[in-house]
Amino acid sequence: MRTAVRYLAYPLILGTLAVLLVVLADRGVAYWPAFPVLVVVGIGAVAVLERLAPYEPAWNRDHGGDTRVDVLHLLVSHALIQGAVASAFGLRALLPDLPTLWPSSAPMWAQILLAGGVMDLGLYAMHRASHISGFLWRLHAIHHMPERLYWLNGGRRHPLSALVLAGPGLIALLVLGATPIALGAWLSIMSIHLAFQHANLDYRLGPFRHVLGVGEMHRWHHEREFEDAQVNFGEVFLIWDLLFGTHHDAPRSPARGEVGLKDDDIPATYLGQILWPMRKR
Repeated sequence: MRTAVRYLAYPLILGTLAVLLVVLADRGVAYWPAFPVLVVVGIGAVAVLERLAPYEPAWNRDHGGDTRVDVLHLLVSHALIQGAVASAFGLRALLPDLPTLWPSSAPMWAQILLAGGVMDLGLYAMHRASHISGFLWRLHAIHHMPERLYWLNGGRRHPLSALVLAGPGLIALLVLGATPIALGAWLSIMSIHLAFQHANLDYRLGPFRHVLGVGEMHRWHHEREFEDAQVNFGEVFLIWDLLFGTHHDAPRSPARGEVGLKDDDIPATYLGQILWPMRKR
């Protein structure tokens, strides 16, 4: 069972759901409720598999009530995603004849992949900026605070940080006139991927780990030593890390006691975490 999960979980679950999302988008199926339902199915599968084949068993246990806080973060993060999709559909409805640069006649799979590339480059750029700028880091630090990585961590983001990270890519896609369903399909695929990226799941992707930001690569980004965590910024693709010199790989990913923040005073409550970046230091 563990061997099957290790090598088949990511390609089977994410691959199947990604293909299904592309097919639904190509056939003109309405985004709501089909696409969010598939996202819930994918994330739910990751949560279940963590119990069957955990990377670090201790990370499956609640750490001082962090599960409840992470659920709130996840709900807010996904509400923002749905808001982004609604904005794309709303803009297209208000300005149906607006000239665009988007290749709307291209195959749907190509449009979704293009939307993903634009989004991911914007996310990479703002992710790196969030590790440099003092205020942006305070917003982003909430994501790095946990001392365990599991499926809910993908949604642990300050709402302002989420807007900063995704803003440039979303604005670029709206300016280009991206097909709304293509954007919705990509955000759905990315949501499932983020659950895998932070999952407490013992899975491997072989040589493809150098291309996709899966768990075994992303754990290095959550290393406890801040100086060592300036690597593997890519949300979905690691091509940006390869191009800009932030790619890192090693035989063993960080484990218990090796992730989190070495020194922080971030509150443990949800409201406290939302207000913490605004406090004077």
